[in-house]
Amino acid sequence: MKTEFRAFVSNFTFLTPQEVDIIVDNTVLHEFKKGTILLKEGNVSKECYAVVKGCVREFYLKEGIEKTTSFFTEGQPVNSFSSYTNGLPSKHFLECAENCILTVGNQSLVEQMCERVPRLTEFINNEVQKEAGALQERMATFMTSSPEERFSDLMKHNPSLMNRVPQHQIASYLGVTPESLSRIKKRFYQKKS
Repeated sequence: MKTEFRAFVSNFTFLTPQEVDIIVDNTVLHEFKKGTILLKEGNVSKECYAVVKGCVREFYLKEGIEKTTSFFTEGQPVNSFSSYTNGLPSKHFLECAENCILTVGNQSLVEQMCERVPRLTEFINNEVQKEAGALQERMATFMTSSPEERFSDLMKHNPSLMNRVPQHQIASYLGVTPESLSRIKKRFYQKKS
């Protein structure tokens, strides 16, 4: 796990080799099996994660039906920001959609790491802002696009997801039924050929 994490952290070229060592040596890594629930609706989030390997799914449970709202893959932070930051009960679930290797942190660990590697504070702030912007864009795109456009966007930005998670979860994420997803995929691939 540490080898994969070192390769992951080494991609951040602003870090010196010594800073990479500090981060690798002080980061908590855990392996999680597919299906592991990291956060349940109603619980207060005490931990934050980043995906080193695997995929984590965010979903809401509405009238007994799972509504997938996000997938997080390699290199992405996973957090229930409103719950974690404000100490509020989560309104959603976080589940490992695949076997995962995740960093596991909390506010104390993040603060300690930022003391040891001060440039991390700016990096973390920039990443949070990027994630907030990306979330805003995803929401706007979802609200203003057709299911076909959403599928096309998924295929443009994260095509591997189609082979990583069950199709009914992809359909839920796109806001369509599994049957509609099959028709959308068929039309999409007919246009491509």
